[in-house]
Amino acid sequence: MFPRTQATFLQQNEYLPILAETFLTARKAEGKTPATVRYYRNHLAIFLAWCEAQAVTQIQDVTPDLLRRFLLAMAETHNAGGVHGIYRAVRAFLRFVEAEEVIPGWTSPTRKVKAPKVTLEPIEGVSLDDIAAMLATCDNSYPGVRDRALLLALLDTGARVSEFLALDLADVDALGVVLLKHTKGRRPRTAYLSQKTRRALRAYLRMRRDTSPALWTTKHGERLTYDGLRGILARRAKQAGLNETPSPHDFRRAFALNYLRSGGDIFTLARLLGHRGIDVLKRYLAQTDQDAQQAHAKFSPVDRL
Repeated sequence: MFPRTQATFLQQNEYLPILAETFLTARKAEGKTPATVRYYRNHLAIFLAWCEAQAVTQIQDVTPDLLRRFLLAMAETHNAGGVHGIYRAVRAFLRFVEAEEVIPGWTSPTRKVKAPKVTLEPIEGVSLDDIAAMLATCDNSYPGVRDRALLLALLDTGARVSEFLALDLADVDALGVVLLKHTKGRRPRTAYLSQKTRRALRAYLRMRRDTSPALWTTKHGERLTYDGLRGILARRAKQAGLNETPSPHDFRRAFALNYLRSGGDIFTLARLLGHRGIDVLKRYLAQTDQDAQQAHAKFSPVDRL
């Protein structure tokens, strides 16, 4: 038996919430972005709350069977992609605890419990017809001119919403080259604006009267926030008579799918979207039967004999 003080110390070190905070601190120290740390914190909170409801508070009680029951419970309230996201966060946490050797010889149950499968269903994002309908609601007032430029740029860049809203005026040049600096993983990359988007952007900038360095601002000259962007999309969708409001990420998906359907290659697309490889694209990009049929009609070797 350990002396009382030593046993208490070990018990505290095995306490799940304390280990979770240690894990999050380590991720911060590694230089992970605030968004990544939030991802881990939010998903681990779900796991810890479920474990507490099962009267499980110590790391040694997290077994393969417990993890399987947790994933089954999550499948009742989350879609496949959501369960997969939670699993990845829990896996990273448990592998961290294993590597730290909190309990000598303890191994992560994720060694025996594989990630749940995610069916690659085609995710269309917002349709071009819906975007056209939203653009048609933009008049020649300042909000109208700004929103037109914003909608076009959101589609044209395929940027993540955090990257898009962090843009400054200095990040866009006259030729439509956009420097995305505040990216996931802190790896700056370049996006591009078409001629039509550049014209809309110039019209918006001519109407600007504020001195903010931000590219996208409110009518009061403040940097546009995520809630502000969502409000713009909701207002334009309602005026356009759409049944649903597209999210900012729906524009990113629309960019990706239409890029592929226009003949773009997936490797260049991965670079434009800020992915190191194409594996991440497979999580939300899947071509439809119609896409495959059109590709076959275009590239069939028999027709080229």
